[in-house]
Amino acid sequence: MTKKRILVVDNEQYIQEVTKICLETVAGWEVVTADSGADGITKAEVCQPDAILLDVMMPEMDGITTFEQLQANPATKAIPVIFLTAKVQATDRHRYTQMGMVSAIAKPFDPLKLASQIAAALNWS
Repeated sequence: MTKKRILVVDNEQYIQEVTKICLETVAGWEVVTADSGADGITKAEVCQPDAILLDVMMPEMDGITTFEQLQANPATKAIPVIFLTAKVQATDRHRYTQMGMVSAIAKPFDPLKLASQIAAALNWS
């Protein structure tokens, strides 16, 4: 199996670092980080990750807008996206699913379980 590449888009440096360390250490995946929606879109086009972890609440361009732009771009449309968010009520999950979001993982998350949550959401064995 080839090594998975994950793009983490989050404006909080701490979340980027924790996510990168835990996914590289626990799962052995390659992790690319972006600190804004615009940066995330650019990096998604260039590095073509296997999946994107996307923060919902970011300044300037929020996660919903970022996701919509990723979906509108033929180069990034097929990349599965998982929201990282503090907003994971049933109504939020339903809305995310209707938008085409693969899953949503609640913040704060357990760093040791994050890789298995992502793998389960994407049906990676």
